Amino acid sequence: MFNEVIMRTFLIVLVTFIFVALIMPSIKKIALHIEALDVPNARKIHKKPIPRLGGLGMYLGFLLGYMLFGETSAIMNAILISSFIIILTGVIDDIKPIKPSTKFLGQLAAACIIVFYGEILLKHIDAFGIYIDFGIFAYPLTIFFILGCINCMNFIDGLDGLAAGISSIYFLTIGIIAIIQNKLGLDFTLTFTMLGSTLGFLVHNFYPATIFMGDSGSMFLGFIISVIALLGFKNVTMTSFIIPLLILAIPILDVIFAILRRTLKGQKISTPDKYHIHHQLLNRNFSERTVVLIIYAINILFAMASIIYILKTPKIGYIIYGILLMIILLFVIKTNVVFDNGKEKKETKNKKERE
Repeated sequence: MFNEVIMRTFLIVLVTFIFVALIMPSIKKIALHIEALDVPNARKIHKKPIPRLGGLGMYLGFLLGYMLFGETSAIMNAILISSFIIILTGVIDDIKPIKPSTKFLGQLAAACIIVFYGEILLKHIDAFGIYIDFGIFAYPLTIFFILGCINCMNFIDGLDGLAAGISSIYFLTIGIIAIIQNKLGLDFTLTFTMLGSTLGFLVHNFYPATIFMGDSGSMFLGFIISVIALLGFKNVTMTSFIIPLLILAIPILDVIFAILRRTLKGQKISTPDKYHIHHQLLNRNFSERTVVLIIYAINILFAMASIIYILKTPKIGYIIYGILLMIILLFVIKTNVVFDNGKEKKETKNKKERE
């Protein structure tokens, strides 16, 4: 039985990986033809226009994985309809940027389809000896969770290979946990389909990237991540609530830091800036590739702690979580990621000297 699961896993990942890796050059040509390009500006790291329809390639990999390895169901129908809305909204924005409010409506429509048609809900939490039944509030809470995941991935998508790499680590970790717990249903298929798709995209997106995922990709990844987490909620409330959030610690913390930072400065939460986690690391003379690898490493440690926790050794998991949280706290103190500690002007000066 175990060998059959491993072979099925390998086949799903291999097929979607090869498909997305091979189709991406065609996606690049389409993006160039319709001028769906990410043009450099003061906030961006890259120096020349880059095609940004990579999300479309990952979405096609997702569809192929479903057609070959998935099964029809009302839940899957809801996922297909809502994911199409997400990818359509993202592709339109990649071609010609649309208003944030319009983009939000697309995200909201997709979330509502998952909640009201697919009936995928966060109904209750049973953790640390506390049981909470959300009752009627399960509906807005689930919608908020989906929207939060979508925009977390949108926030973190700032360097070559960063969002796709973090997503790949998430999918791999959730997949390993699913195999350990012998949960081989829809979330298992979606997880490894998306792992193959994101890895296939990374072939073209890791530094130096020749294509970006665009909003179509970051929104689609955030959406699928939320759906996989919610499918887990239906089975194992404790691990499903805690583990996905911890594996996504970096993008979640980046959003929280951005909200705090902009609020303290009296700015709108949506105000763009160059003080995200990856910007802070870049200001410390790390190369773009090194910054991405550092964030990968931290995410992998969170993932390892999660797997150790699942393997019934929670104390070791807690220790690793604690060490990582201390590192993050030190990072907050030493940088401008939340508070202006007086280094902002010095970092700007150093950057100008390097240029």
